[in-house]
Amino acid sequence: MLDLRRMLVLRAVITSGSVTSAATHLGYTPSAVSQQVAALEREAGTALLERVGRGVRPTAAGRLLAEHTAIISQDMAAAETALADLRAGRTGRLAVRYFTSVGPTLVAPALARLRREHPGVRVDLALIDPEDPLLEVERGDADLAIVVRSRADTPPGLRLVHLLDDPYLAALPADHPLAARRVVDLADLAGEPWIGSEPPGPCLDVILGACATAGFSPNFVAGSEDYATAQGFVAAGLGVGLLPRIAVAGRRHAGVVLRRVRRPEPVRVVHAAVRESATPQPALRILLQALEEADGVRPRR
Repeated sequence: MLDLRRMLVLRAVITSGSVTSAATHLGYTPSAVSQQVAALEREAGTALLERVGRGVRPTAAGRLLAEHTAIISQDMAAAETALADLRAGRTGRLAVRYFTSVGPTLVAPALARLRREHPGVRVDLALIDPEDPLLEVERGDADLAIVVRSRADTPPGLRLVHLLDDPYLAALPADHPLAARRVVDLADLAGEPWIGSEPPGPCLDVILGACATAGFSPNFVAGSEDYATAQGFVAAGLGVGLLPRIAVAGRRHAGVVLRRVRRPEPVRVVHAAVRESATPQPALRILLQALEEADGVRPRR
């Protein structure tokens, strides 16, 4: 195998036209340069230089190696520049997984900020697998997943970064007797027909757990995994429901009243999941910071 360092010495000799000039340029002695070229000739199995007067010129083999050395040097310089850009967060690729209701309020502004500050970073964005939202992060196919999860339920090898606490609001028909209140006790909804808004999983578990604490199990008479449709059912007077605050921010149905809930207040905890063993990426750190600081995600009371 040819030694790249010796190839660089050969190219310096060919470029300068003499062993002495190359030695001066490289900071070597002429003897050391001659030894490097001789070793490279043994590796190549052929002569690489020939004497011409007081100087040298390349043989066909020497010229061939010098040309390839120039290409390799350019590629190495490009690789060093690309690596520096990656380390600085100017370039890179991030695979991000999220669930629908955090898209407009949390993910969109964070990605917009990332694009403004680091336009060279590419983002592969897709919805998480509802059956196993952390699988892609665990196996390295995604760098980050936004999930509703308890820290106590963190799989080995993953780290959860807290993004926000997202309380559920009571969704009531505009003419409902409780619509005049600013805050609704969850137990006051016990005898109501309910409109489901969450599929089976951690978000629904938050609702069911809160209702159980309030002493009842909700009577679901209709269901939708789409918050806009759920609001339509509520507006039509088919029942009441609970909707996450960030999912309805700026998107309230005209026939629906949203009220805070207490005793207890159902809250889903939103985290970003990343691998503990992942090599720190500036782009990932920047995105995490943007997610934590996304405008409009903090509850206002």
